[in-house]
Amino acid sequence: MTANAAPTWFITGASSGLGLALARYALGRGYNVVATARSVGKLEGLAAKSSDRLLAYKLDVTNPLDAVQAVEAAIERFGRIDVLINNAGYGIVGAVEETPEAEFRAQMETNFFGALSVIRAALPHLRAQQSGAIVNVSSMGGQLSFSGAGAYSASKFALEGMSEALAQELMPFGIKVMILEPGAFRTNFNALQFMPVMEAYKDIIGNMRQMIHDTHGAQAGDPYKAARAVDVALNSGKTPLRLQVGADSVAAVRAHSEQLLKELAAWEDVAADTRVAEPAADVDWQKLGVENAP
Repeated sequence: MTANAAPTWFITGASSGLGLALARYALGRGYNVVATARSVGKLEGLAAKSSDRLLAYKLDVTNPLDAVQAVEAAIERFGRIDVLINNAGYGIVGAVEETPEAEFRAQMETNFFGALSVIRAALPHLRAQQSGAIVNVSSMGGQLSFSGAGAYSASKFALEGMSEALAQELMPFGIKVMILEPGAFRTNFNALQFMPVMEAYKDIIGNMRQMIHDTHGAQAGDPYKAARAVDVALNSGKTPLRLQVGADSVAAVRAHSEQLLKELAAWEDVAADTRVAEPAADVDWQKLGVENAP
């Protein structure tokens, strides 16, 4: 174990894109970094620059044993994990009917169950510390969805639902949970998996496929600045449960939320007219940790 008192960031999917930017940012701040990827060879560029503060480790998030071993290696090297960032993931583009069930399951296995395995491996150590933070990288597609993103959004919606419960469960242990919802950032993420095109959906999904092709390499978001936003939020007095990064994410989530509230108001009378005739038992929503309950 090193005597270095700097905070330690544990990052999955650190070989490229946002994960690489997070690792570079943390190293630039003087933090310790556990950079993980399925291929350690892809982390050589990081290792050459900061070997004393960097542990490059093989981690395939779909293998729970890999997660346990990587976490144990991090603890052995740096003594603790202060920030766990579940960034590993990929995206599928295709209509729901165009996407085979096997592809749906593979998407869930990496984006949801992969993050879950790493969290479960790290939690005993974080609880013992009585401190730390977990950042689960979702997407604005974890708050809303659109044609062609059914499989991807399903995995991110699941990640966000689990994270929201986890945040309440870990608060008594002094552990923060934050969901990151990026928009379009200038990474290689647009190198997605495209499902075979069905004629019936050619026009429906075609615009999205073309937009991804046209914007690749010209996205507005700077991943290094997203990494900085993560650090600022984690060190603030009131870390948000969800942090949108990118003006496009902020705008999309705001518009979606406003539409949700509008529809909620329009159908409130119908929705509320479902009570049983006799008095119902009172529910102590505050005790359950639910704010703004009826």
